[in-house]
Amino acid sequence: MKKKLYSDRVGCCLLLSLVFLAGCHHSSTQAGAPGGLTQVTLQADWYPQPEHGGFYTALAKGYYKEEGLDVTIVPGGPYVVGEQQVAAGAAQFGMGSSDRILEAIGDGQPLVAVAATMQRDPQGIMVRKDSTVRSFADLDGRTIAVKSGQTWFAYLVKRYQLDRVREIPATYSVANFVADPRYIQQAFATSEPFFAQRAGIETRVLLTSDAGYNPYRVMFTTQEFLQQQPDTVARFVRASLRGWRDYLSDPSAAHTVIAKLNPALNPEWMQFSWQALRDGNFVTGDPSGAQLGLMTPERWATMYKQLSDLKMISQSFDPARAYTLQFIQPHQP
Repeated sequence: MKKKLYSDRVGCCLLLSLVFLAGCHHSSTQAGAPGGLTQVTLQADWYPQPEHGGFYTALAKGYYKEEGLDVTIVPGGPYVVGEQQVAAGAAQFGMGSSDRILEAIGDGQPLVAVAATMQRDPQGIMVRKDSTVRSFADLDGRTIAVKSGQTWFAYLVKRYQLDRVREIPATYSVANFVADPRYIQQAFATSEPFFAQRAGIETRVLLTSDAGYNPYRVMFTTQEFLQQQPDTVARFVRASLRGWRDYLSDPSAAHTVIAKLNPALNPEWMQFSWQALRDGNFVTGDPSGAQLGLMTPERWATMYKQLSDLKMISQSFDPARAYTLQFIQPHQP
């Protein structure tokens, strides 16, 4: 998840990432894995977390192996750019967002999204429950803690004409939010509210998706890998979406694995994130589950136009280059 704010455990996570990266990385696809499985690497966009639950469910329940795949999930972190890792061939698949995929393609990276992992973006602005900030327009004249260079924030500033908003550097903590009733910060609806709640502070999150900026969270590969190994891509997508469907029903298998990989997490935090994913229909878009994995040309075209208007696309191209719909279809209950 790019690049989400987290609590005070970041120092622990940075240390853990060094261990993970040293022990988990595969640099290429190999057909000679044990049992004749095809080895592929999935580059995560952050440290192991519930927002990756579908992938870890597929891993824990053997869905990848059933599809003939030996999948290694490599954790990300604040200094890992998944799009670059995949484009360079250090991983065959990556987790990302549709806006970043479009920006990467504009910069010449031959990436392609193959399925959505989230229909709605959990990114937003967190305020206290009793704050007078009720809409994005109310942010004008306020001070907001935001990670520098965030495209979604540039969109909010332009759309709501936030000419008097003041940005300060975001931290990996909710300590300032808890200490200062006026403090406003970027947040994921599935994470930061948990830590504020634990400190006795009730919150609200203004979601960027409600403002019209709503990138998909996606799994992606390169155009070359897609052309050379479409069957591998199909099997990876199939197993991953099966994992996501199961994860939303029962997170226990994934959370057991995630807790071992990232001891900085705790059961209450993971439960909160899982429940928030379900309650917000972030993965499925609606309670039916029929949209799991789906993407539409209209959503991609809208995101492309928004990025172009913000001058985030370095060179013009057909947004249809950024995705393929060949591996996804509506879920039949």
